[in-house]
Amino acid sequence: MNHKLKIHNLLNEIASELLEYIKECESSYEDRWVPAADIKRNLELNLVAVPLGNPRGEKGWLFGILARMLEEQNLVEYQLVNRRAYYRTKIAQANKT
Repeated sequence: MNHKLKIHNLLNEIASELLEYIKECESSYEDRWVPAADIKRNLELNLVAVPLGNPRGEKGWLFGILARMLEEQNLVEYQLVNRRAYYRTKIAQANKT
């Protein structure tokens, strides 16, 4: 298996784990909308993505990539309310178990 394929397979595994976490959290939130900020904080997904010499702080870039992957697979829904992002699993996916 080449490096590109391995990396993309690992990203898909991480995205699947994120999906499971969102499903587990949904029952604690109104209309199942889980705040992205809570997800990033609870899973410690705010990471520094610049070289050590760059003074910029932590960002949710990894979460953003994973959430977009799940959206493209039609597994999660996204909404923006008052500049705050929320996610929930698609109904069909949430009912599978």
